[in-house]
Amino acid sequence: MPEGPAPAPVTQRLRVRYAKRGRLRFTSHRDISRAVERAVRRAGIPVAFSAGFTPHPKISYAGAAATGVASEAEYLELGLTETRDPARVRADLDAALPPGLDVLDVVPVRAGHGDAPVKPGAFTDRLEASEWRIRLDGVAEGDAAAAVAAFMAAENIEVERLTKKGRRRFDVRAAVSACELDRRAAETADAPCAILRMVVRHSTPAVRPDDILTGLRQVADLAPPSPPLVTRLAQGPLDADTGGLADPLDPDRETGLPPGDDAGTARGHERPRSGDAASADAVSA
Repeated sequence: MPEGPAPAPVTQRLRVRYAKRGRLRFTSHRDISRAVERAVRRAGIPVAFSAGFTPHPKISYAGAAATGVASEAEYLELGLTETRDPARVRADLDAALPPGLDVLDVVPVRAGHGDAPVKPGAFTDRLEASEWRIRLDGVAEGDAAAAVAAFMAAENIEVERLTKKGRRRFDVRAAVSACELDRRAAETADAPCAILRMVVRHSTPAVRPDDILTGLRQVADLAPPSPPLVTRLAQGPLDADTGGLADPLDPDRETGLPPGDDAGTARGHERPRSGDAASADAVSA
C-alpha cells in the first residue's frame, strides 16, 4: 500500500466546454489532455488526485473529436478539492491554455436528489448526437446537392472501416438524421467550395464524418479533390421534434448569472450558434 496521507476528497465538480480550433485540430487527444493538465497547474486550480502509486488528476473527457477535426463542443470534467467560482475557473483556465484550445463555458455539476451522488456516465448519456460542418473545397454546389439528395433518399448505405475489433461493415445512413447544403456559408467562403451541415446520432460503432463522405462517394461518386475541413459545431441531446441539439450543460446550469464582473464574462462565452464567426474560423484556419 502507498504510504502517506490519503488524497483530498472531491468537494466540487465542474463541467467544461472547450473548442479545438485552427492548427490545434491536428493535436492528438493525449497531447490535449497533457496541455489541460499543465494549464490546470499553471492556473492554480485545486484539482483532486486519485489514490495509489501513480496518482493522476481527476480530469475526465466525454465524446472527444478525432485528430484532424476541429470542434466547438468538446467536454471535460474537473474534480476539485475546494469550491471555486466557475466563471473565474473559466477565465483562468482559458488564459493558461495555448491559443486554439479555448474554454467556452464552465458550470458546476448539479448533485442528485438529496444526498444521492451523481450517476456515473450521466453526462455522456446526454451526448446523443453531433452537428457537423464539412467544407469540400473544389466541389461544385450542384454536385454536392445531388449527392446529398441521393444519400438521404437511400434506405441504407453500408461502408467498411477498420476498427479496434477488426474490419467491420455497417450502415451509415441510419445514423444521419439530417444533412443539407449550406449555401449561405459557401457564398461567404474564401474559395469555391461546397459546405455540408449534418446531424449524426452517436451509435456503435461510431459513424464518423469520413464514413459519411465514403457513403456519398458510393451513392453519387462525390470525390473532393482535397481533404475536407471538418468541424463539430455541437453535441448534445437530440430533439426529436425539431431535429436540433440541446445544450448538454443546461441541466447543470444555475438559473442566475454569477454576480459582479463575472456575469459579463459568463454572458460573453455562451455557446456560439452554428453560423457564428467562431465556427467559421475553426474550419478555415
